[in-house]
Amino acid sequence: MTRSAFIFVAIVTLLLLPCRVWACACCAHPGEYQIEFVKPDGYELGEMKRIRFGTKAELWTGEADPEVAAKGLAHPVDTYSLSGSLVGNVWKLTFRNGDESGTLDLPLPPKMLRFAADIHDGWTKPGYPEPVLYKEWRFEGEANGTGVFKAGITAGTKYVLVFQGRGNSCDGAENFTHWQLKIAGKRTDYAFYGELGAPVPEKQNE
Repeated sequence: MTRSAFIFVAIVTLLLLPCRVWACACCAHPGEYQIEFVKPDGYELGEMKRIRFGTKAELWTGEADPEVAAKGLAHPVDTYSLSGSLVGNVWKLTFRNGDESGTLDLPLPPKMLRFAADIHDGWTKPGYPEPVLYKEWRFEGEANGTGVFKAGITAGTKYVLVFQGRGNSCDGAENFTHWQLKIAGKRTDYAFYGELGAPVPEKQNE
């Protein structure tokens, strides 16, 4: 190979390298496991603001009746209509059952737990050996409530909110499809779960 040809190949390689690195920056790998507490940055906060809860919330009861499964929740039922999103730095979830309703305010904590793992279930990206990771965003803090939630919530009542989904090594609102919520305190103990709605389009959220 001549000197000029070698230089040409070297330049082309250098030009292509950033593209390859960029293309694989979000690639997942077999056996991948990530778990860490992180302070949400501007990108993650933007993705959180795009998240919308689905229109229905299920009360988790196991095999018990709602009245037994939900301590501190007035007139509990199996299913509620729901609207919810991040407003400022607070997750606001409004539950409704006929004429009764209540809102849970869940302030965003300073740090959230980010989890992503290859769970070895054979789910891979089409056309690639890259696994599709199981993912969670977990938030924990002190809960406040109105309406059907108000009587049961006292100082120190805590919440754990989890978003669940699948994807590669990078996180986005589209990755998360389901949610779980646990509320627990001196006079309160109940949990809800459901699906997330379609995220707000990126341009609309700007």
